[in-house]
Amino acid sequence: MTNETTRTTAPLPVRFWPALDLTAVDFDPVLAELMREGPVNRVQLPNGEGWAWLVTRYDDVRAVTNDPRFSRAAVMGRQVTRLAPHFIPVPGAVGFADPPDHTRLRRAVAAAFTARGVQRIRERSQEMLDELVDGLLRDGPPADLTERVLAPFPISVICELMGVPAADRQRMHTWTQLILSSSNGAEVSERAKDEMVAYFTDLVRSGRDGVSEDVVGLLGAAVGRGEVSEEEAVGLAVLVQIGGEAVTNNTGQLIYLLLTRPQLWERLRTDPGVRSQAIDELIRYIPHRSAVGLSRIAMEDVDVRGVRISAGDPVYVSYLAANRDPDVFPEPDRIDFDRSPNPHVSFGHGPHYCVGGILAKMEAELMVSTLVDRLPGLRLAVPPQEVPWRKGALIRGPEALPVTW
Repeated sequence: MTNETTRTTAPLPVRFWPALDLTAVDFDPVLAELMREGPVNRVQLPNGEGWAWLVTRYDDVRAVTNDPRFSRAAVMGRQVTRLAPHFIPVPGAVGFADPPDHTRLRRAVAAAFTARGVQRIRERSQEMLDELVDGLLRDGPPADLTERVLAPFPISVICELMGVPAADRQRMHTWTQLILSSSNGAEVSERAKDEMVAYFTDLVRSGRDGVSEDVVGLLGAAVGRGEVSEEEAVGLAVLVQIGGEAVTNNTGQLIYLLLTRPQLWERLRTDPGVRSQAIDELIRYIPHRSAVGLSRIAMEDVDVRGVRISAGDPVYVSYLAANRDPDVFPEPDRIDFDRSPNPHVSFGHGPHYCVGGILAKMEAELMVSTLVDRLPGLRLAVPPQEVPWRKGALIRGPEALPVTW
């Protein structure tokens, strides 16, 4: 895998990467410094044990995430240095499976997340979004866009796709927020995870008739056919449900960015044809998470950019850094709606490419287009620096987005 013939022999320093509560769409200064220092670094995060390798160049990120010599399954049971104070995955979780198990698990829900599967709920999604915007317009300004649209819409969409009844959506949202936050402590997060697991266990059991097209129905049918175990199905349901709410924070960043750069908002308003491409560029640009996500373990010695990664070493990749690689994205710190091609890796790469990527982009497109068309004069109701941002969140986003129009 190495891109150079000279291998590094001197040990690289271990850089501590604190859990910074960054605001707005500021790029993590620690990550920026690490990128300047070199393509492969050693880092220590606030929780877990020891240190891990960090890979930041676009080509290397894609190579590591697509290389079977780097295992997600081998992370289970190890206290790898990490951002979160608690270890979220449940046994059987697809995020910590390797092929062929990973392939088998993904196949169980793949139909719901294909372009056709997402299109199946697009019309209903637009209806739910219009209802939220109707309420916003009816009550008048000012309003908290996070509370009125950015939070309830993705919850409704992912619950619709999952097969979670409307009456349980608020409970699902509460569990997700507790799991995704480090500010409540490990015990609270673990209890929320256990409650969500128990809920989906009951739902998967009730979906074994195999007649439903929603995710729980697909998983129940797969359990009934013996293709996945109940534990695996529940782990997958939890991961998909939690991932579905990441759209709230990511879209919050995206809308904040548009409202603080009116020329971009105006371009979307007057040039509808550029919207799909613009959403891709905004998704590339926003720092869609804090620090790094899930690690991998090297199963044998591997050279990356002349650096020897030894068997057993934990490895992280940074999709945020890869999306700012100047060799792939000219002027990477500039937002360019005409950027083409735009092969960003915001939804990951390789076998663990985000199963909900098509869904997330559809939701962002619907929200941006609906707000631009129905509230063309939308603007922040407070100075940008007064917008509150979530503390201790694994996925960065505004806690509230005060707007007027």
